[in-house]
Amino acid sequence: MKTAWLAACALAWATGALAQTAPAAAEAARYTGVLAAAQRGDLAALDRLAPVDLRVRDGQGRTALHVATFARQHAAIRRLADAGAELGALENDRYDAVTIAAVADDEETLRLLLSLGASARRITSRYDGTALIAAAHLGHAGVVRQLIAAGAPLDHVNNLHWTAAIEAVVLGDGGPRHQDTLAALIAAGANLQLADRQGLTPLALARARGHAAMAAMLERAGAR
Repeated sequence: MKTAWLAACALAWATGALAQTAPAAAEAARYTGVLAAAQRGDLAALDRLAPVDLRVRDGQGRTALHVATFARQHAAIRRLADAGAELGALENDRYDAVTIAAVADDEETLRLLLSLGASARRITSRYDGTALIAAAHLGHAGVVRQLIAAGAPLDHVNNLHWTAAIEAVVLGDGGPRHQDTLAALIAAGANLQLADRQGLTPLALARARGHAAMAAMLERAGAR
């Protein structure tokens, strides 16, 4: 059972990292039309193209909004939103712009997307997860706090049977970033008794992983 659990952890690390792939330089150089304008932040071109080309996608299913999010082109993101871009659109690996910004630890772009009406509640990725789970996995505490404030579901269970609190423990390194992330989840009222498929709660997992500081935090919060 322990071997299978460790294999699942390794798989989540590897495939999660691979899924969040920005357009490569060579790929971006081949962009035309609205995708090229989004990549460059060319507002004049977006004004001309966006109203009719919002559904154009690249080979990975990225829309102009995804491209602008990866490129951190804030003015382009605003212009695309004003033109009616679908803020919750998913690319081929089922990531939306909010999750892309969350994984990149890009608090400024995330703040902009949320202010424009993008949802923190979207179910994303091949794991049927959320931006909050992805950010907790990576220890992006500032992003986690933004998403919580925006109404992200604290106790969503993905198809690995993990919550944000569980991922902060099993996929984290136990260090300050993941401790800060767990603290944010605890303060927001995350359910600390939800268990994984093996029946292990965040506290049991923290102990198993040797994350003493996280285990102590969970104990103080009444976790079992």
